[in-house]
Amino acid sequence: MTDVTAALNTDFLNLPLMAAAGLLLASAVAAVFSARLGFSFLLVFLVGGMLAGEDGPGGYVFNDHRLSFVVGNIALAVILMDGGLRTRFATFRTGLKPSLWLATVGVLACTLVTGVAARWLLDLPWAMALLMGAIVGSTDAAAVFSLMKTSGVRLNERVEATLEIESGMNDPMAVFLTLALVGVVLGASASAAAPPSGWQLAGHWAEALLMQLGLGLLLGVAAGFGLAALLNWLRATAHPAAGVVGLVLLAAGLLLFAACGWLGGSGFLAVYVAGVLVGNRARKAVLPAMSIMDGYAWLAQASMFLLLGLLATPSEVLRTLWPALGVSAVLMLVARPLSVWLCLAPLHFARHEMAFISWVGLRGAVPIVLAVFPLMAGLPGAQVFFNVAFVVVLSSLLLQGASIAWAARRLQVALPAAQDEEGMRHIFGDFELDAKRPLEPLCEFYGLPTPDHDGERLGDWMAAQLHRPPVVGDTLTLGQARLSVRSINDEGQISTVGLRLGNTQTEG
Repeated sequence: MTDVTAALNTDFLNLPLMAAAGLLLASAVAAVFSARLGFSFLLVFLVGGMLAGEDGPGGYVFNDHRLSFVVGNIALAVILMDGGLRTRFATFRTGLKPSLWLATVGVLACTLVTGVAARWLLDLPWAMALLMGAIVGSTDAAAVFSLMKTSGVRLNERVEATLEIESGMNDPMAVFLTLALVGVVLGASASAAAPPSGWQLAGHWAEALLMQLGLGLLLGVAAGFGLAALLNWLRATAHPAAGVVGLVLLAAGLLLFAACGWLGGSGFLAVYVAGVLVGNRARKAVLPAMSIMDGYAWLAQASMFLLLGLLATPSEVLRTLWPALGVSAVLMLVARPLSVWLCLAPLHFARHEMAFISWVGLRGAVPIVLAVFPLMAGLPGAQVFFNVAFVVVLSSLLLQGASIAWAARRLQVALPAAQDEEGMRHIFGDFELDAKRPLEPLCEFYGLPTPDHDGERLGDWMAAQLHRPPVVGDTLTLGQARLSVRSINDEGQISTVGLRLGNTQTEG
């Protein structure tokens, strides 16, 4: 009997499972309290992994970069699917154009500026410095989706849509730049007899980028329409349970992510686009399973950040701590604001909106996952990329993530709750006006200067003056009055306007 018991001993499963589950449980409980104190939920899991790791009390030596890469990619696919399902088509009215600029030109600008800082602070060759910039150049969907939900503030639609859509769409550019620059570094270190010319290299990069974006978009659209049709059919014929619908969504998202990556496209973009289409075209079928998808997304985030924290070795990170903090400071205070200004100023974003979007350029798991690329490729000195990326993510979650609510209120992009009468009066004033009212008699009644627009309606005049799609909370000054967009109809037109009388200086 003793021999049989020994042969069937399952401690090889029980002990690691007990340790992993205990770590996850302790981190989850701690994260609940940390969120109440204003710290990022994800930060606790990252620190929890570090404490369990080689230099922490746990003392567990973990250096499986390939496993971390696999888990990170799967987790990001789940998070992007969940985020796409929650993105309404209506938000694309205000968020699509700025998000596309930020996800392409913005990531490139962040890469270049941060690369210059890395060249100076870390004393890296130019190719490796730019690779460092590419690794930390994009915002993170896991961090943005999570912290937007837990921050407790209601942002104006333009800002919220821009941040969320950008985080769901900028990974392809970051992945492309990282892979391209890894190739440049490897090529520079190899003794190639006839290296490709600059034009050949540029042509190859352009082809690869178009393949990533084009195939990702194409497969995402096709899969989105197909999955939406399938779910609508299942709802009409089989009435599946919410758990089954959640499982279908999860499996379909992972299948699409893997297939698109295998074919050479961006699985991240494909999953997000498919999620948006399914969430809007099969809304009634998906709605019962949204809480289940939320659970999958939280599990993915927790597992990913725990594993990435476990992969970090604090004693190694400390060797480049001060230069890494310098890179993080340049990214937060120079690169991100500059890229946001370049992309959003031509679209007539207000200064306070650009300031908030600049500050909430959250870095999360994506830079750490991208930092694994050079390690897997065997680049000399590749550990520095992981160490710096880890410090950038840690400082972003600690500083930016913990201050979202404060920054939103400080920069006046937070809207009051509908039941907050005092807050509503502060934002919209004491008078509510129909946006269809003619502008000229309104100005005469309140003693305001009459714009040279005979017969124009109030809402039409405000929309023209804003030079951008209007959202609730937009303001304009007319003489001694402040006019605020109070509500928007389903067509995206201003329906009611708030009026506050008094000498108020407000940015439009």
